Amino acid sequence: MDNYKQTAEKILSISDVKINGNRDWDLIVNNDKFFERTIKNGSLGFGESYMDGWWDCKKLDEMLTRLFRAKLQHVIIPFSAFLHIAKSRVLNLQTKKGSKAVAELHYDLGNEFYSNMLDKRMQYTCAYWDWGAKNLDQAQEDKLDLVCKKLQLKKGEKVLELGCGWGQFAKFAAQKYKVNVTSYNISKEQVEYARESCKGLSVKIVHEDYRNATGSYDKIVSIGMCEHVGYKNFRNFYKLQHELVKDNGLVLTHTIGGNVSVTNTDPWIQEYIFPNSMLPSIKQLSESFEGLFVMEDWHNLNVNYDKTLMEWDKNFRKNWHKFKDQYGERFYRMWRFYLLSSAAQFRARKIQLWQIVLSKDGLPSGYKSIR
Repeated sequence: MDNYKQTAEKILSISDVKINGNRDWDLIVNNDKFFERTIKNGSLGFGESYMDGWWDCKKLDEMLTRLFRAKLQHVIIPFSAFLHIAKSRVLNLQTKKGSKAVAELHYDLGNEFYSNMLDKRMQYTCAYWDWGAKNLDQAQEDKLDLVCKKLQLKKGEKVLELGCGWGQFAKFAAQKYKVNVTSYNISKEQVEYARESCKGLSVKIVHEDYRNATGSYDKIVSIGMCEHVGYKNFRNFYKLQHELVKDNGLVLTHTIGGNVSVTNTDPWIQEYIFPNSMLPSIKQLSESFEGLFVMEDWHNLNVNYDKTLMEWDKNFRKNWHKFKDQYGERFYRMWRFYLLSSAAQFRARKIQLWQIVLSKDGLPSGYKSIR
């Protein structure tokens, strides 16, 4: 046990995190088995031991930010991680069947659960704070308006949305910009909510995989869905959009992205939050739409997601009493680890948030970036 503890102390010292220290970002150990579990199992053991109450930290987001800035995720890589990497390279984990796993584990937790964490429009993607929003509701509405403006939406246009969440982009665009929206989603819970929310509007919510989309559209958008497409499917993802968008149309991809190309996701995230997900890199995305589209604009909104996640965490804690009996303490710790570790990764600039605008042959008059 002493060897595992010494190894852990040495590794954590790189990021100025002390074991059982008195600073807000120091790690307090409640079970000495934590050391062996983390050294042997890497991020999976680290996250699971937090879920089990084996360690605590007053400011979890600050501690995790320090770990990510020090790139400690590259220091401990257990053998199981190599197996996961090999599996992701050999198999296509994001087939139609594989893609349903994340809907069932994550997005189908329940609309009531998410309504108590998110804004009034149920936006489960990065809000936009750069226009001076004072609260999450306004920041999320500003994000929707930003997307619509970047797409240059005009009354009567046909818009295809790949992965619609709870249907609030479709609702916003149909109401404010008077466009006709067709949205695809594989989450049963989200589709039911979206259909009810968009009643009476020129919105069609289709409960199918995005790969089944058909038709001809003026504009195509995906917001927070590309993370579930998978690197083996990126080329077909953009080929589909190239086939469905009109010659003078625009395509917008809103996605979290990584600084380096990978083929898999973190083992803890894979197991508990987003199975079969992966964050694309600039290289992976650009190679996927090369020869199909002209890149008109690439906007990094990174810092906006840190603030968004901290707002979600605040709402989650405030309303936890409503779900405590249903989900239990281990889920509470898991969910907070997910939200705060995500915020820490954005704060440490380990991951980014991009909005990419594409056109088939380049707009003749050029494209004016909107910020």
